[in-house]
Amino acid sequence: MFLNFMGHLALQCELILGNTSLMDSLKAEQFDVVLIDAFNPCSFLVAEKLQARFLAVHSANFWSWYLAGLPSPMSYVPATRSLLSDQMGFWERLKNSAMFLGSWLTERMVYAQFDQTIRKCFPPGSQPTLSELYLKAELSIYNTDFTLDFARPLLPNVVYVGGLLSKPAKPLPQDLEDIILKAGDEGFIVVSFGSMLASVNLPVVLEEINAAFSRLPQLVIWRHLYTHWPSEVLPAPNIKLVDWLPQNDLLGHPKARLLVTHGGLNSLLEAVYHGVPVIGIPLFGDQFDNMVRVEAKGLGLTIQVNQLQALGNAMATVIEDKRYKASALTLSHIHRSHPFPPHQRLVRWVDHIVQHGGSHLRPFGLDQPWYQQYLLDVILFSLAVVSMTVYIVTKLLKFAVGCLCSGGKLKAA
Repeated sequence: MFLNFMGHLALQCELILGNTSLMDSLKAEQFDVVLIDAFNPCSFLVAEKLQARFLAVHSANFWSWYLAGLPSPMSYVPATRSLLSDQMGFWERLKNSAMFLGSWLTERMVYAQFDQTIRKCFPPGSQPTLSELYLKAELSIYNTDFTLDFARPLLPNVVYVGGLLSKPAKPLPQDLEDIILKAGDEGFIVVSFGSMLASVNLPVVLEEINAAFSRLPQLVIWRHLYTHWPSEVLPAPNIKLVDWLPQNDLLGHPKARLLVTHGGLNSLLEAVYHGVPVIGIPLFGDQFDNMVRVEAKGLGLTIQVNQLQALGNAMATVIEDKRYKASALTLSHIHRSHPFPPHQRLVRWVDHIVQHGGSHLRPFGLDQPWYQQYLLDVILFSLAVVSMTVYIVTKLLKFAVGCLCSGGKLKAA
């Protein structure tokens, strides 16, 4: 399904690049620099067609590490969708190595979806390869932060700006504040499954989640389109359904006790910023890996969508066990004490690249062939020298032993 989706993007890309008037108008703008979405390979092809300098914005965590050529030691950097933390035993490292190989093969299959587009839209002799274009970005900007992500090596031309949406809470609308006031000291739970899933339209799933919330003393403020709520499911008395909610401001409220989320990175970073524990129900994409990090950092627990019968107990555990709140507050202090807020880092780095370019930040290793980068030529040469030395020494020893044996026989005779 993912490859089919990429094939659809490739078809769209062919139409965009083939639109002469559109491309000419963009080229006439003479942009100083172009910020592109790194998820869609077409962004890189458009920038190349415009012959423009570009910065790549990666909307998720470091799961697209290969696009920036990041060094990724398999011993402690978990591969995409491996569901591993950075602390791996032997079998986990074996699994991680296999997953890295799978990621590399998937990457090659994604590239292949755009081969026809490149052949049609770029003249022979100047047809780019996506792997080269990815590494051509003067700056790679990742929407993550090490308060949530695992520590790993970075290159000078890679910056992280996770937490752009997090900010001090503003006063809530009066109707929400009045509802929260009635909830008393038990506080409230924020529930949101992101903009891509504003409503859950599966009655069986809703019944399970609704039943879990009904057993809790807290008020539940749930972002769900009321018009999409199935009539056969009666919302529990402690549930308040809203079409939209000010998530950042709710999480910053002193009575916020828990965030129930799909595991989207922006939501998790808002929870980190405000020190609110998390229950995650991952559904697709990077959400599974994000929740591995949540559990590893002690921020909350994960419930798979086919295990919703355990949701009630999990929420009660995270709310009542003070260790989760303590971990959330620790992460919040770390995140907030960064020398520069995310928006300052982003603006300053973009301004730096506009003024000075990014060639001084780009390691030469990104231009080396893979066998040079991993010193395979040096290793093979060293093995050849050692093998030749061993061979010569062995021959000399055999010759010397032969001479000694022959001399001994002559003397005896």
